[in-house]
Parts: sequence; structure tokens; C-alpha cells
Amino acid sequence: MTMKIRKAVFPAAGMGTRFLPATKATPKEMLCLVDKPLIQYGVEEAVAAGCTEIIIVTGRGKTTMEDHFDKSAELEASLAAKNKTALLEVARSVSKLAKIVYVRQPEALGLGHAVLMAKEVVGNEPFCVLLPDDIVDATIPCMKQMVEAFNETQSTILGSEVVEGAAISAYGCLAVKPVASNPRLLEVTDMVEKPKAEEAPSQNAIIGRYILTPRIFEMIEGITPGAGGELQLTDAIKALMQYEKVYGYSYEGKRHDAGDKLGFLKATVEFGLKHPQLGDGFRDFLKNFPL
Repeated sequence: MTMKIRKAVFPAAGMGTRFLPATKATPKEMLCLVDKPLIQYGVEEAVAAGCTEIIIVTGRGKTTMEDHFDKSAELEASLAAKNKTALLEVARSVSKLAKIVYVRQPEALGLGHAVLMAKEVVGNEPFCVLLPDDIVDATIPCMKQMVEAFNETQSTILGSEVVEGAAISAYGCLAVKPVASNPRLLEVTDMVEKPKAEEAPSQNAIIGRYILTPRIFEMIEGITPGAGGELQLTDAIKALMQYEKVYGYSYEGKRHDAGDKLGFLKATVEFGLKHPQLGDGFRDFLKNFPL
């Protein structure tokens, strides 16, 4: 039987310390990139890839995410009364994106642990994982590209990009061999977490996009916690390779690390310039800005 991707998991229980003090009371995932919170970009990407159920792994102090994707009767009534139909449609569209389920992660014990929290909701089917920090600007949404590759391979797929030089030491790194049938597919032969640049098996880094088969839960439950008692997803995927093929996917598009302050600023400029209502005015402002 051909497996289909219907569910997407969003790990969103972290404290967002890199953005303090902004994240002291506001979830990092709710920081606004132009006119939408970071997590909405990811949810829209998952929906475009065919996902109908969104599972957000959340924690204390994250209820504004739930409010954002919920129906707001008071806001809609106010907009309707003022005949602000365009804004009313915007407000309604957010709550209609998909079925959204929330599960709590009592402690932030690593990405593997966050994914494991979704086990009961995901069930025995493949699913995708999107990290809200990673915003991928692509003509064809990144996860849609990966789902098409999954439909071909029926195997775990890791979003990957080439990272040059010493920067590779900040990423999980893939040892790969090419797949003749698809130049963007890379069969993974080994994985190294944050290698020294001179020891990296390639420049193919893992980014915050995954498609995982349900066996991953068994692998997460079987791995040993690392530093800080955290369960690393890469350790579980490496264990999975003993039983199933794992592929990297060299996606088309540009990734922004919006979990980093400088990356967030860069993303704001690029998305601002592309905004259909704001782009022209923002471009004129930048042209005349004294640098």
C-alpha cells in the first residue's frame, strides 16, 4: 500500500532564549515576519503540501499560538460591523487553514523528545516535521517538493542544503551518494551531528524539514539521552538507517534562519520587498536610506 502524508508536526515548546527579551512573554513562533507570525508560514507550507492535520507540540506560556489559529468571534463581529470585509476574510482564513491539534511537552528535552510527544496523534503513518525557525522561500513550497519525493521513495527524507566552510559545524551533516533517477535525491549512508569542518563527510547539511516513517518513534524510545538529557532526532534517524533507507533532499528555494536575530532581520527585508502591498514603498525607502 502506498503511504500518504496527511499530518505535520511543529515542535514549538522551546523558550526562544536567542530572542530575549522579546520572547520573555511572547512565544518565538509568534514573532511577526512582516505581517504573519513565523509559525503561520510553516503551517501554510504544510497545508500546501497536502497536510490536513497540524500537530503543534507546545509548552507553558504558548497559548497565544492556540488563540491565533482559533476562531475569534469578537474580532470577526467587530470587522463585520465596520464593513471591513478584506480584513474579515484575512482573520477567518487563519482559523480555516487546517485541523490543528496541540500536545504538551512538559520539558524541553530535545527535538527527538518533542517529536515523540506527537506519537499518539500521529499513529502508524508517515508524517512531516517542520521547524518554525526555518523559513523557506520557494516557488514550489519546500515540503511539497519533499512530499513528491516521498511519494517516489516511500522512505524517510531530510531537507538538505549545501553549507560551505566552517559553518557546517553548526549542522547535522550527511554522508551521501547520488540517486540516478532524481538529481535532488541523495541516499544517506551516514550522519554526523555538528562535525568539525575538516571532519565533515560532505557539505550537505540537514535543515528544519523532515518526512519520517512511523518507525522513528521506536527509534527515539530506544536511543540514549545526550547532553542535558536531550533526545536527539538525528540519533534516532541514524538508528533508523539500520532498517530503512533514508534520503536527503536538495530542495529548491532559499532558507532563512529566522531563529537568529540577524537571520530574522534579513528575512524581514527580503519578505518585505516581496510583499504585494508593501514591497514598492519599502524598496523606495531602502533606496533612499543613508548607509
